[in-house]
Amino acid sequence: MTQSVTTAPTLGLRVGDLVEVRSIEEILATLDDRGELENLPFMPEMVRFCGQRMTVHKVAHKLCDTISRSGIRKMENSVHLAGARCDGSAHGGCQTACSMYWKQAWLKKVEPGTAVAQPEPTGRIDLPLLVANTHKEPGPDGGERFSCQATELLRAAPVCLPFRDLGQYVDDVKTGNVTAWESFKAFLVGLFNRLQDVSRSRLPRRLWFKEGMRWGFIKGQPGKKTPTAHLNLQPGELVRVKSKEAILATLNEDMLNRGMGFEIEMARYCGQTARVQARVDKCLDEKTGELLTMKSPCIILEDIVCAGVYNASCPREFVPFWREIWLERV
Repeated sequence: MTQSVTTAPTLGLRVGDLVEVRSIEEILATLDDRGELENLPFMPEMVRFCGQRMTVHKVAHKLCDTISRSGIRKMENSVHLAGARCDGSAHGGCQTACSMYWKQAWLKKVEPGTAVAQPEPTGRIDLPLLVANTHKEPGPDGGERFSCQATELLRAAPVCLPFRDLGQYVDDVKTGNVTAWESFKAFLVGLFNRLQDVSRSRLPRRLWFKEGMRWGFIKGQPGKKTPTAHLNLQPGELVRVKSKEAILATLNEDMLNRGMGFEIEMARYCGQTARVQARVDKCLDEKTGELLTMKSPCIILEDIVCAGVYNASCPREFVPFWREIWLERV
C-alpha cells in the first residue's frame, strides 16, 4: 500500500461534468495504510460505484464544520457525485445518508459524447483495509466506535476559511455550485451575521437589531420542556412542514427538541409539502464515532437538503432530520 501523496491530481471539475470512478485497484493504490488520501477515508460504501460513470453534483472545495462548529473549512481536490450518498452498511446501519466526498485522484474525466456503455455496479467487495478502518479505538466504556468521512472531516479539512476570504465566493460561481446572485446573497447573509455577532458582544441589549439574532431569525423558548408527538409517518406519505412559529414553540433555548436540533436552514422549508423518504433511528455521532439509537424515530423528507443558503453556500447538502411534531399530514 502506498503512502498518501502530498498533492493529488486535479481535473478542473465543474458541476455537470461527466466522470468515471476508477477501479478499486487504482483507488487502493492512492491510499495510505489508514485507507485514506489527504486524510479522507475511502469507505467500503463507495466500492459499489467503482467503474461507473457519474455526474459531478457539487465541487467540494469547502464544507461546514458540524463537529466543533468552527465555521467554514477548506477542502482540497474533492467533489460530490450525483446520487452517491452513503448507505451506512459498513457503519452499523447509520441512516444519516451523507453525500460522499470523492478525491479527484479517484476519478477520470470523461469527454462529452464518448459512447461507452454504463457498466453494471460491481457490488460490495469485502476489502480488509477499508473494512478494518471503519472502526476507531473503543470508547472509555468499551463501546464500539466508527470512523467515516464525516467523523474525520476536521483532519481532511484542517484549515478554516474566514468570511473575509472573498475567493471562496468566486470559486462557488466558477465551479457552478451556485449562481453569481446566489453567491452574492450568501456573502450578504454572512456580513449581516458578523455585524449581529459584533453588536451582541459590544453594544447594550437595547441597541440590538432583532435581539441580535442571525439571519433567519429563529429563537427557542428559555427553560421550556419540549413536547413530543407520534404520527407514525411512513415512507411515501405526503406531509407539510409546519410554520416557523409552530416549530419554534417546540424548541428550548438551545434550539433543541428532546436533544434534536432545528437548524436555521430547515426554517426555509416551513409551509412546504414533501413526501416522507424514510424513518430514521440510527446515526453516527460525528464527534465520538458512536452509533446512536434514537428513542423515537425521526423523519427524512424526499429532496429536502441543507442548501447552504444561510451558510456561505456550503455544498455539503446535509440531510435534515425532522421530528414528527414539526410535520403534519396533508
